[in-house]
Amino acid sequence: MRRSLASLCFWLALSSAYNAPWFHPLSDELVTYVNKLNTTWQAGRNFYNVDMSYVKRLCGTYLGGPRLPQRVGFAEDMNLPESFDAREQWPNCPTIKEIRDQGSCGSCWAFGAVGAMSDRVCIHTNGHVNVELSAEDLLSCCGPMCGEGCNGGYPSEAWEYWTKKGLVSGGLYDSHVGCRPYSIPPCEHHVNGTRPQCTGEGGDTPKCSKSCEPGYSPSYKEDKHYGYDSYSVSNVEREIMAEIYKNGPVEGAFTVFSDFLSYKSGVYRHVAGEVLGGHAIRILGWGKENGVPYWLVGNSWNDDWGDHGFFKIVRGEDHCGIESEIVAGIPRTDQYWGRF
Repeated sequence: MRRSLASLCFWLALSSAYNAPWFHPLSDELVTYVNKLNTTWQAGRNFYNVDMSYVKRLCGTYLGGPRLPQRVGFAEDMNLPESFDAREQWPNCPTIKEIRDQGSCGSCWAFGAVGAMSDRVCIHTNGHVNVELSAEDLLSCCGPMCGEGCNGGYPSEAWEYWTKKGLVSGGLYDSHVGCRPYSIPPCEHHVNGTRPQCTGEGGDTPKCSKSCEPGYSPSYKEDKHYGYDSYSVSNVEREIMAEIYKNGPVEGAFTVFSDFLSYKSGVYRHVAGEVLGGHAIRILGWGKENGVPYWLVGNSWNDDWGDHGFFKIVRGEDHCGIESEIVAGIPRTDQYWGRF
Protein backbone atom coordinates (compact mmCIF):
# COMPACT_ATOMS: atom_id res chain seq x y z
CA MET A 1 0.00 0.00 0.00
CA ARG A 2 2.88 2.36 0.80
CA ARG A 3 4.39 1.58 -2.60
CA SER A 4 1.12 2.29 -4.42
CA LEU A 5 0.72 5.61 -2.56
CA ALA A 6 4.27 6.65 -3.36
CA SER A 7 3.79 5.60 -6.99
CA LEU A 8 0.53 7.54 -7.29
CA CYS A 9 2.03 10.73 -5.93
CA PHE A 10 5.14 10.32 -8.08
CA TRP A 11 3.10 10.02 -11.28
CA LEU A 12 0.85 12.90 -10.30
CA ALA A 13 3.88 15.10 -9.70
CA LEU A 14 5.52 13.94 -12.92
CA SER A 15 2.34 14.56 -14.90
CA SER A 16 1.92 18.07 -13.54
CA ALA A 17 5.58 18.86 -14.21
CA TYR A 18 5.21 17.88 -17.87
CA ASN A 19 1.74 19.27 -18.55
CA ALA A 20 1.54 22.46 -16.50
CA PRO A 21 3.83 25.49 -16.44
CA TRP A 22 5.63 26.26 -13.20
CA PHE A 23 4.16 28.92 -10.94
CA HIS A 24 5.16 30.17 -7.53
CA PRO A 25 2.93 28.23 -5.08
CA LEU A 26 1.33 31.39 -3.67
CA SER A 27 1.05 33.39 -6.89
CA ASP A 28 -1.91 35.00 -8.63
CA GLU A 29 -0.64 33.31 -11.81
CA LEU A 30 -1.29 29.86 -10.33
CA VAL A 31 -4.79 30.92 -9.26
CA THR A 32 -5.52 32.21 -12.77
CA TYR A 33 -4.16 29.05 -14.36
CA VAL A 34 -6.35 26.76 -12.24
CA ASN A 35 -9.49 28.80 -12.83
CA LYS A 36 -8.95 28.95 -16.61
CA LEU A 37 -8.83 25.15 -16.71
CA ASN A 38 -12.52 25.11 -15.69
CA THR A 39 -11.80 22.05 -13.55
CA THR A 40 -13.87 20.74 -10.61
CA TRP A 41 -12.75 23.45 -8.17
CA GLN A 42 -12.05 27.15 -7.91
CA ALA A 43 -8.84 28.76 -6.70
CA GLY A 44 -8.20 32.02 -4.86
CA ARG A 45 -5.64 33.60 -2.56
CA ASN A 46 -5.64 32.14 0.96
CA PHE A 47 -2.14 33.24 1.96
CA TYR A 48 -0.64 36.70 1.56
CA ASN A 49 2.72 37.93 2.74
CA VAL A 50 3.82 34.58 4.24
CA ASP A 51 7.08 32.67 3.98
CA MET A 52 7.08 29.39 2.07
CA SER A 53 8.94 27.90 5.05
CA TYR A 54 5.77 28.50 7.08
CA VAL A 55 3.55 26.87 4.46
CA LYS A 56 5.78 23.79 4.16
CA ARG A 57 5.84 23.50 7.93
CA LEU A 58 2.04 23.17 7.92
CA CYS A 59 2.48 19.83 6.15
CA GLY A 60 3.71 17.98 9.23
CA THR A 61 2.59 14.41 8.66
CA TYR A 62 4.89 11.50 7.86
CA LEU A 63 3.11 9.38 5.26
CA GLY A 64 3.54 5.61 5.15
CA GLY A 65 4.28 5.36 8.86
CA PRO A 66 3.35 2.68 11.42
CA ARG A 67 0.05 0.91 10.79
CA LEU A 68 -2.61 0.10 13.35
CA PRO A 69 -4.59 -3.16 13.10
CA GLN A 70 -7.15 -2.80 10.34
CA ARG A 71 -10.89 -2.94 10.81
CA VAL A 72 -12.37 -4.77 7.80
CA GLY A 73 -15.79 -5.89 6.61
CA PHE A 74 -17.52 -3.06 8.46
CA ALA A 75 -19.64 -1.92 5.50
CA GLU A 76 -21.27 -5.27 4.76
CA ASP A 77 -25.07 -4.99 4.50
CA MET A 78 -24.94 -1.34 5.58
CA ASN A 79 -27.29 0.96 3.67
CA LEU A 80 -25.26 4.12 3.12
CA PRO A 81 -26.81 7.40 1.94
CA GLU A 82 -25.71 9.23 -1.22
CA SER A 83 -24.50 12.12 0.91
CA PHE A 84 -23.61 12.55 4.57
CA ASP A 85 -22.46 15.45 6.74
CA ALA A 86 -21.51 14.72 10.35
CA ARG A 87 -22.26 18.34 11.27
CA GLU A 88 -25.90 17.76 10.38
CA GLN A 89 -26.11 14.19 11.68
CA TRP A 90 -24.90 15.15 15.17
CA PRO A 91 -25.90 18.83 15.60
CA ASN A 92 -25.42 18.68 19.39
CA CYS A 93 -21.70 18.00 18.99
CA PRO A 94 -20.11 21.44 18.45
CA THR A 95 -16.54 20.22 17.87
CA ILE A 96 -17.59 18.71 14.52
CA LYS A 97 -18.19 22.24 13.21
CA GLU A 98 -15.01 23.65 14.73
CA ILE A 99 -11.95 24.63 12.68
CA ARG A 100 -8.75 24.93 14.69
CA ASP A 101 -5.47 26.68 13.79
CA GLN A 102 -2.17 24.87 14.18
CA GLY A 103 -0.14 28.10 13.92
CA SER A 104 3.50 27.94 12.81
CA CYS A 105 3.85 24.29 13.80
CA GLY A 106 3.72 21.03 11.87
CA SER A 107 1.09 19.65 14.22
CA CYS A 108 -1.60 18.70 11.69
CA TRP A 109 -1.14 15.04 12.71
CA ALA A 110 -2.20 15.99 16.25
CA PHE A 111 -5.02 18.32 15.21
CA GLY A 112 -6.63 15.78 12.88
CA ALA A 113 -6.51 13.26 15.71
CA VAL A 114 -7.87 15.33 18.62
CA GLY A 115 -10.55 16.82 16.38
CA ALA A 116 -11.96 13.42 15.44
CA MET A 117 -11.47 12.07 18.97
CA SER A 118 -13.41 15.01 20.45
CA ASP A 119 -16.19 14.48 17.93
CA ARG A 120 -16.41 10.80 18.81
CA VAL A 121 -16.54 11.37 22.56
CA CYS A 122 -19.65 13.48 21.99
CA ILE A 123 -21.18 11.07 19.47
CA HIS A 124 -20.63 7.96 21.59
CA THR A 125 -22.09 9.62 24.70
CA ASN A 126 -25.16 10.75 22.72
CA GLY A 127 -24.20 14.39 23.09
CA HIS A 128 -23.88 14.29 26.87
CA VAL A 129 -20.09 14.87 26.97
CA ASN A 130 -18.72 17.78 24.95
CA VAL A 131 -14.97 18.15 25.33
CA GLU A 132 -12.17 19.64 23.27
CA LEU A 133 -9.28 17.24 23.64
CA SER A 134 -5.92 18.96 23.85
CA ALA A 135 -3.72 19.15 20.76
CA GLU A 136 -1.08 20.64 23.08
CA ASP A 137 -1.06 17.56 25.34
CA LEU A 138 -0.72 15.19 22.40
CA LEU A 139 1.84 17.31 20.54
CA SER A 140 4.12 17.84 23.52
CA CYS A 141 3.79 14.64 25.56
CA CYS A 142 3.58 11.79 23.06
CA GLY A 143 7.30 12.18 22.35
CA PRO A 144 9.31 10.03 19.91
CA MET A 145 6.48 7.49 19.69
CA CYS A 146 4.47 10.05 17.69
CA GLY A 147 7.36 11.63 15.80
CA GLU A 148 8.99 15.02 16.22
CA GLY A 149 6.26 17.29 17.50
CA CYS A 150 6.12 20.50 15.45
CA ASN A 151 8.49 18.92 12.93
CA GLY A 152 6.04 16.17 12.01
CA GLY A 153 4.32 13.10 13.36
CA TYR A 154 2.34 9.91 12.73
CA PRO A 155 -1.47 9.98 12.98
CA SER A 156 -1.65 6.28 13.85
CA GLU A 157 0.60 6.76 16.87
CA ALA A 158 -1.54 9.69 18.04
CA TRP A 159 -4.55 7.36 18.28
CA GLU A 160 -2.49 4.68 20.00
CA TYR A 161 -1.34 7.26 22.56
CA TRP A 162 -4.97 8.20 23.28
CA THR A 163 -5.83 4.58 24.11
CA LYS A 164 -2.72 3.93 26.20
CA LYS A 165 -1.98 7.23 27.97
CA GLY A 166 -5.11 9.34 27.52
CA LEU A 167 -5.40 13.05 26.72
CA VAL A 168 -6.54 16.00 28.80
CA SER A 169 -8.88 18.71 27.60
CA GLY A 170 -7.68 21.89 25.93
CA GLY A 171 -9.19 24.43 23.55
CA LEU A 172 -7.90 27.01 21.11
CA TYR A 173 -5.03 29.42 21.72
CA ASP A 174 -5.75 31.90 24.51
CA SER A 175 -9.20 30.37 25.07
CA HIS A 176 -8.54 29.25 28.66
CA VAL A 177 -10.79 26.31 27.84
CA GLY A 178 -9.80 23.01 29.40
CA CYS A 179 -6.67 21.83 31.14
CA ARG A 180 -4.07 22.56 28.45
CA PRO A 181 -5.22 24.99 25.71
CA TYR A 182 -3.01 25.36 22.63
CA SER A 183 -0.03 27.62 23.32
CA ILE A 184 1.09 28.44 19.76
CA PRO A 185 -0.72 31.54 18.46
CA PRO A 186 -2.58 31.69 15.15
CA CYS A 187 -0.75 33.76 12.58
CA GLU A 188 -1.90 36.22 9.93
CA HIS A 189 -2.36 34.87 6.41
CA HIS A 190 -3.31 38.27 5.03
CA VAL A 191 -1.60 41.61 4.51
CA ASN A 192 -3.31 43.95 6.95
CA GLY A 193 -4.66 41.56 9.58
CA THR A 194 -4.24 41.80 13.33
CA ARG A 195 -2.55 38.47 14.03
CA PRO A 196 1.26 38.02 14.09
CA GLN A 197 2.98 37.34 10.75
CA CYS A 198 3.29 33.69 9.67
CA THR A 199 6.88 32.48 9.58
CA GLY A 200 8.48 29.07 9.48
CA GLU A 201 11.10 29.97 12.05
CA GLY A 202 8.93 29.86 15.18
CA GLY A 203 6.65 27.18 16.46
CA ASP A 204 9.09 25.05 18.42
CA THR A 205 7.39 22.08 20.07
CA PRO A 206 5.98 23.08 23.48
CA LYS A 207 7.36 21.27 26.51
CA CYS A 208 5.33 18.47 28.05
CA SER A 209 3.66 19.82 31.16
CA LYS A 210 1.67 17.38 33.27
CA SER A 211 -0.30 20.06 35.03
CA CYS A 212 -3.30 22.16 34.06
CA GLU A 213 -3.27 25.90 33.57
CA PRO A 214 -3.85 27.94 36.77
CA GLY A 215 -7.43 27.99 37.96
CA TYR A 216 -8.51 24.85 36.13
CA SER A 217 -9.99 21.93 38.02
CA PRO A 218 -9.82 18.86 38.12
CA SER A 219 -6.12 17.91 38.16
CA TYR A 220 -4.14 16.86 35.09
CA LYS A 221 -4.38 13.18 36.02
CA GLU A 222 -8.09 13.38 36.78
CA ASP A 223 -8.80 15.22 33.51
CA LYS A 224 -7.53 12.41 31.26
CA HIS A 225 -9.85 11.05 28.55
CA TYR A 226 -9.07 7.63 27.08
CA GLY A 227 -9.77 5.69 23.92
CA TYR A 228 -11.03 2.13 24.19
CA ASP A 229 -9.63 1.01 20.83
CA SER A 230 -7.76 2.47 17.85
CA TYR A 231 -7.41 1.03 14.36
CA SER A 232 -6.80 1.77 10.70
CA VAL A 233 -9.56 1.67 8.11
CA SER A 234 -9.32 -0.07 4.74
CA ASN A 235 -8.82 2.19 1.73
CA VAL A 236 -12.04 0.77 0.24
CA GLU A 237 -14.39 3.72 -0.27
CA ARG A 238 -17.46 2.06 1.30
CA GLU A 239 -15.46 0.99 4.37
CA ILE A 240 -14.44 4.58 5.04
CA MET A 241 -17.99 5.80 4.51
CA ALA A 242 -19.38 3.15 6.85
CA GLU A 243 -16.87 4.05 9.56
CA ILE A 244 -17.84 7.73 9.43
CA TYR A 245 -21.57 6.94 9.24
CA LYS A 246 -21.47 4.61 12.24
CA ASN A 247 -18.84 6.13 14.51
CA GLY A 248 -18.11 9.71 13.43
CA PRO A 249 -15.32 11.65 11.70
CA VAL A 250 -11.98 9.97 11.00
CA GLU A 251 -8.43 11.23 10.58
CA GLY A 252 -6.86 10.95 7.14
CA ALA A 253 -3.68 12.13 5.47
CA PHE A 254 -2.62 12.95 1.91
CA THR A 255 0.14 14.44 -0.22
CA VAL A 256 -0.17 18.22 -0.58
CA PHE A 257 0.69 19.83 -3.90
CA SER A 258 1.13 23.58 -4.15
CA ASP A 259 -2.15 24.16 -6.00
CA PHE A 260 -4.03 22.92 -2.92
CA LEU A 261 -2.89 26.04 -1.03
CA SER A 262 -5.19 28.11 -3.25
CA TYR A 263 -8.35 26.01 -2.82
CA LYS A 264 -11.53 28.07 -2.35
CA SER A 265 -14.51 25.95 -3.38
CA GLY A 266 -15.61 22.94 -5.39
CA VAL A 267 -14.07 19.45 -5.42
CA TYR A 268 -10.28 19.59 -5.29
CA ARG A 269 -8.31 17.60 -7.87
CA HIS A 270 -4.58 18.19 -8.27
CA VAL A 271 -3.82 19.96 -11.57
CA ALA A 272 -0.55 21.84 -11.08
CA GLY A 273 2.36 22.42 -8.74
CA GLU A 274 5.03 20.69 -6.74
CA VAL A 275 4.88 18.35 -3.74
CA LEU A 276 5.05 20.21 -0.42
CA GLY A 277 4.65 17.33 2.05
CA GLY A 278 2.16 15.15 3.91
CA HIS A 279 -0.83 16.66 5.68
CA ALA A 280 -3.35 15.20 8.15
CA ILE A 281 -6.98 16.26 8.25
CA ARG A 282 -10.41 15.23 9.55
CA ILE A 283 -12.92 13.65 7.16
CA LEU A 284 -16.52 14.21 8.22
CA GLY A 285 -18.69 13.25 5.29
CA TRP A 286 -19.19 12.73 1.58
CA GLY A 287 -21.43 13.61 -1.34
CA LYS A 288 -21.49 14.62 -4.99
CA GLU A 289 -21.10 18.06 -6.54
CA ASN A 290 -21.96 18.46 -10.23
CA GLY A 291 -21.68 14.69 -10.52
CA VAL A 292 -18.22 14.53 -8.92
CA PRO A 293 -18.01 12.35 -5.78
CA TYR A 294 -16.16 13.99 -2.89
CA TRP A 295 -15.03 13.68 0.71
CA LEU A 296 -15.98 16.56 3.03
CA VAL A 297 -12.90 17.53 5.04
CA GLY A 298 -12.04 19.84 7.93
CA ASN A 299 -8.61 21.49 7.82
CA SER A 300 -6.55 23.11 10.62
CA TRP A 301 -5.41 26.32 8.91
CA ASN A 302 -8.03 28.61 10.49
CA ASP A 303 -11.47 29.34 9.06
CA ASP A 304 -10.18 32.03 6.69
CA TRP A 305 -8.57 29.32 4.56
CA GLY A 306 -10.53 27.55 1.81
CA ASP A 307 -14.29 27.23 2.28
CA HIS A 308 -14.48 28.60 5.84
CA GLY A 309 -11.77 26.12 6.84
CA PHE A 310 -13.32 23.12 5.05
CA PHE A 311 -12.66 21.59 1.63
CA LYS A 312 -13.86 18.82 -0.66
CA ILE A 313 -11.57 16.37 -2.44
CA VAL A 314 -12.27 13.74 -5.10
CA ARG A 315 -13.61 10.52 -3.58
CA GLY A 316 -13.07 6.93 -4.69
CA GLU A 317 -9.76 7.36 -6.55
CA ASP A 318 -7.36 7.48 -3.59
CA HIS A 319 -6.50 10.91 -4.95
CA CYS A 320 -3.16 12.05 -3.52
CA GLY A 321 -3.44 9.08 -1.15
CA ILE A 322 -6.47 10.51 0.70
CA GLU A 323 -7.97 7.03 1.26
CA SER A 324 -4.77 5.16 2.16
CA GLU A 325 -4.05 6.45 5.68
CA ILE A 326 -7.40 6.51 7.49
CA VAL A 327 -7.23 6.00 11.26
CA ALA A 328 -9.91 6.11 13.93
CA GLY A 329 -10.89 4.76 17.33
CA ILE A 330 -13.65 4.35 19.88
CA PRO A 331 -13.70 6.33 23.15
CA ARG A 332 -13.89 4.60 26.52
CA THR A 333 -17.40 5.61 27.54
CA ASP A 334 -17.31 3.92 30.96
CA GLN A 335 -15.17 6.81 32.23
CA TYR A 336 -18.21 9.06 31.82
CA TRP A 337 -20.70 6.93 33.73
CA GLY A 338 -22.62 9.10 36.15
CA ARG A 339 -22.65 12.06 33.73
CA PHE A 340 -25.66 10.77 31.80
